[in-house]
Amino acid sequence: MITRDKLEETQISLYAIVLLIAAGFGLFRPDFAGRLDVTISVVIAILMYSMFSQIPFASLRNPFTNRRFIGALLTVNYIAVPIVVWLLSKFLPDYPPLLLGVYLVLLTPCIDYVIVFTSLGRGNEKLLLMATPILFVTQMLLLPLYLWLFMGRDALGIVEAGPFIEAFFGLIVIPLGVAILIQLYAKKSKAGASVIELSAWLPVPFMALTLFVIVASQIGKLSASIDFLLKVIPIYIAFMIIMPAISRFVAKLFDLEIKTGRALIFSGSIRNSLVVLPLALALHESVSTLVVAIIVTQTIVELIGSLIYIRVVPNWLLRDKMI
Repeated sequence: MITRDKLEETQISLYAIVLLIAAGFGLFRPDFAGRLDVTISVVIAILMYSMFSQIPFASLRNPFTNRRFIGALLTVNYIAVPIVVWLLSKFLPDYPPLLLGVYLVLLTPCIDYVIVFTSLGRGNEKLLLMATPILFVTQMLLLPLYLWLFMGRDALGIVEAGPFIEAFFGLIVIPLGVAILIQLYAKKSKAGASVIELSAWLPVPFMALTLFVIVASQIGKLSASIDFLLKVIPIYIAFMIIMPAISRFVAKLFDLEIKTGRALIFSGSIRNSLVVLPLALALHESVSTLVVAIIVTQTIVELIGSLIYIRVVPNWLLRDKMI
């Protein structure tokens, strides 16, 4: 019998298999696969709801009981990461759509499968889970600021306010609102609690489905962008090498205990590609394909890198009794 824990433990292998199948399907049946793009918004909306429903928004104040961790978390994600991303971007061509894709995906900390990787890497996944509402709210508030600082008018010329706001509300705000309402209802009703319990089964299959429809529908369009993708892959790899070391230093600076320090490393190094993907899809068609391709490419690189993290972080970078 398949349990939810077993499903979550095997999700990385599932995603890898899905990515391979999606790539093959998109390349060998491009006409049919290309039509799947009409389902992307619906699938992502359900995925976003399923993820938000597992975040304990009602306990938003709880993470502040560990002020050192929250301070370290904010320092890594909103001071160290932007500096590293800005420096790495100097090695890329000065092409606004390319830079926008990199900024969107690297400036936003992950709030979903980072929890699983933290657990597999013997970190404090519960503390990181409790901090996810803070990470979600802060990244949505700060992302426009960073885009303006890094790109200025170039960002304004690419991002059209209308479709961007529509995507933000339709694919993020509404699923978030539904999740919060159901959580509040679950406190008073067994039916609501049952809905939350059922929703807990959705993230893994809908993450897999999201990856499938995105990769299958977009991979046939990547040939024109392959030169750009080859340029961003080294940047993603460099980011995944640099950030664990910086996060390790910040963990020591804030005197975090071992498991909490590991959680900080995973949060600082794993990015939030699926939450920003709806924003990329809302861009003008002339740049949307490239930006989506850049984000999807980061997801693939990150899944491989995260499998390395779960071995390297607890066994080498932050062993027991190191801090």
